Amino acid sequence: QVQLVESGGVSVQAGGSLRLSCAAYGFTYSIDCMGWFRQAPGKEREGVAVIDSDGSTTYADSVKGRFTISQDNAKNTLYLQMNSLKPEDTAMYYCAADNRRFGYCSTYTVRYNYWGQGTQVTVSS
Repeated sequence: QVQLVESGGVSVQAGGSLRLSCAAYGFTYSIDCMGWFRQAPGKEREGVAVIDSDGSTTYADSVKGRFTISQDNAKNTLYLQMNSLKPEDTAMYYCAADNRRFGYCSTYTVRYNYWGQGTQVTVSS
């Protein structure tokens, strides 16, 4: 079992920056993919950025050049640095992980079998 706890979500103005954190607990050695997803009211959950155990990353087109995903394996923590925030980035942000070793770490939600409770990010114009 793996438990994920997100933190760092706040309200900011457009153009600002935030860093989200996700602490992983439990059988973290088994994780091969981790990622950040978000869900805005009335919309489906979408992949924002994912990273595999080798450090390879994939980003949604909407955040490329603005967001950076990283991980600190010693601290079992995943980060999402968000810069140049826009009102359309407003959403609940979720951390996700998977340990089933299906290969490529995609941004599809079905690829992940562990989820955190989410942290709210609100960007005002």
